[in-house]
Amino acid sequence: MPLSKLKMKLTDSTSSSSSVAQNSNNVNTEDIDEVDDQGQSILMGIISQLRPGCDLSRITLPTFILERKSMLERITNQLQQPDILLEAHATKDYIQRFLLVVKWYLSGWHIAPKAVKKPLNPVLGEFFTAFWDLPNDAGQAYYISEQTSHHPPKSSYFYMIPNKKIRVDGACIPKSRFLGNSTAAMMDGVTVLKFLDFIDENGEFEKYTLTQPNMYARGILFGKMRIELGDHMIIKCPNTGLSIDIEFKTKGFISGTYDAIEGVVKNSNNESLFEISGKWNDVVYIKDLINGGSKKTFFDATKATPLPPKVRPLNEQGEFESRRLWKKVTDALGERNHEVATDEKFKIEDAQRVASKKRLEDGVEFHPKLFKSVENDDLEYYLYKHIPPDADPQTITKLILETAPILPGQQFTPEFDIPAYKKLHNDDQK
Repeated sequence: MPLSKLKMKLTDSTSSSSSVAQNSNNVNTEDIDEVDDQGQSILMGIISQLRPGCDLSRITLPTFILERKSMLERITNQLQQPDILLEAHATKDYIQRFLLVVKWYLSGWHIAPKAVKKPLNPVLGEFFTAFWDLPNDAGQAYYISEQTSHHPPKSSYFYMIPNKKIRVDGACIPKSRFLGNSTAAMMDGVTVLKFLDFIDENGEFEKYTLTQPNMYARGILFGKMRIELGDHMIIKCPNTGLSIDIEFKTKGFISGTYDAIEGVVKNSNNESLFEISGKWNDVVYIKDLINGGSKKTFFDATKATPLPPKVRPLNEQGEFESRRLWKKVTDALGERNHEVATDEKFKIEDAQRVASKKRLEDGVEFHPKLFKSVENDDLEYYLYKHIPPDADPQTITKLILETAPILPGQQFTPEFDIPAYKKLHNDDQK
């Protein structure tokens, strides 16, 4: 069945259920599993076109499995425990500091809808900014992200706490695959954390590279649908030689349990120092393998208090800013009105196809506004604005806020719409 007809089928089948949901404004639709008999038949219609291993990135999925936020905003889940990151920065012992970085990175994965939902795929040129008011007089943290590629999809991001010289750069590069009774998002991106005021004996900033586990939606054809994290998350600190390979274990057909993790912290001599185990969405334990002793609680997701990001008012946001861009879609999803959500989502995606066709006809390449491409580094894109690591917090903050509006009341500058590589060229000519 062609996707255009599937879209019509989805619209027809969801319109009847949307009227039932008009009074559901107080319901957390993120945690509602809406794959009923009608939803199952729609999924089956799509899946009938697929073969195991095929790429899902070009397939239009029904709106009832969509989360009410873009992937650019979803990335901020991993940044919602800044207290742990600040504690790591304040810790003098490099081993304990590494453990706290591991704890910080693990602390964000439980922040997700309980139902099977995937974030909205950002469109090319979409961007999202946010900020946090931090505890313990640490000032503010700032986040800037942009969709830097569409095929394959790449979300680039930057996060910084100027008062503490903590910087995070990263990329989220999901590659979707159909696996039969499951779909998989193979997460190829990497996060790079730097403590810019920690310098090693070689004059290098203390750096951590952090990969992501893969995500699986199980039970597409039969059984109950649920999300699993699987495979490996690897965290390394090349300055100290410490590393950990955390395995996210998926449940087997016969044995095993859901959501289990296990990993061992090792030093540069490959000696095992600590064991991490438990469940990523419940309690994670740590055991000292050198000094012995029993397991201790490392992180308890059931008692966590995430700090959500703050965002400028909608009327101050740009046309391609995530919350404004997807507002009609997310409002309709909140009302469980999938007919409207489908139509509004189609309009956004169709406008992208028109823009892409015009670029092709004009012989014009797309260039991000906020991120520059680099070579021979951990990441393909970094924030275009140079942030001197030795600058004072006030200067760093000023440079970040010049890049894009983040705080309420900030205005867009004429330079904002200029592609990043041209802004860099203009700076070089000054």
